[in-house]
Amino acid sequence: MWSADYTSPEESDSMEVRIPQEYAGMRLDQALARLFSEFSRSRLQRWVREGNVLLNGAAATAKSKVWNGDQILLQVPDEEAGEDIIAEAISLDVVYQDEALLVVSKPAGLVVHPGNGNRSGTLQNALLHYDSRLGSVPRCGIVHRLDKDTSGLLVVARTLQAHADLVRQLQARTVHRHYWAVVQGHLHDDGTVEAPIGRHPTQRTRMAVVSGGRPAVTHIHVVERLPCHTWIECRLETGRTHQIRVHLQHLGHPLAGDPVYGGRALRLDSRSSEALKAFGRQALHAFRLGLVHPVSGEPMTWQIPMAADMASLIAVLRGARHE
Repeated sequence: MWSADYTSPEESDSMEVRIPQEYAGMRLDQALARLFSEFSRSRLQRWVREGNVLLNGAAATAKSKVWNGDQILLQVPDEEAGEDIIAEAISLDVVYQDEALLVVSKPAGLVVHPGNGNRSGTLQNALLHYDSRLGSVPRCGIVHRLDKDTSGLLVVARTLQAHADLVRQLQARTVHRHYWAVVQGHLHDDGTVEAPIGRHPTQRTRMAVVSGGRPAVTHIHVVERLPCHTWIECRLETGRTHQIRVHLQHLGHPLAGDPVYGGRALRLDSRSSEALKAFGRQALHAFRLGLVHPVSGEPMTWQIPMAADMASLIAVLRGARHE
């Protein structure tokens, strides 16, 4: 069992903090600007006006005073909400569908949501083309995400009822998400990483294990020990941004090929080094997904094979040597 001695308030997709003593007596917007420095002050003020910020569970104004221990709940809205999403004829690998759900297998390299620099060519654009009715469901029915370069299973809600139910299941931690991963070095035992995740204190585009971060739990099972790496299965109990990548880095066993959290590359034989270079992404694949059907109430599970590029990488790494 691995753990970190931190505590943090529970949350879903929101950002939740408590006002520290040094901010006591400040205006709410002033405190927000310090607590959430990755967002501009004008944006935070707008979110307060729009009701996306709660102070001790209630709506507030930018001029409201905050005091030590006050609870702030910031729901970051989808910046693309209200903007037209363009339907695009992008191929989708549909694993399952009915009137309530779609389950798709996302390839590595496909962005999930449109955003700055990615207004087209995303999974959301593809979903709207596949089913135009998804335009009436928040985020075209996407209720959880995979990083651009992570492959594997995603569930999509096709109705508002299904969307609400799946969000509830995610909040209740009853959606089962299993990943295969390849990490640097040798993990000898199964275990659980229980360490809170928040914004990196200095590199704001990255996440990190930080005191006061959001609770994050990852269960790990060793599948195969390779000469210089370990093939593992990760089961998410929570779903924080970059959770598996951050937790494995925290253990000192970052994902093979991870360009952000990978740390120093291992010095390996030329064949293995070339294979990792050609792989070109973090070695992470969401292979199993389980949930309760939002209409029938029946438990359902889907599983897909290992992504071909990752299977090929593992085959090469079985013969890896340290140089």
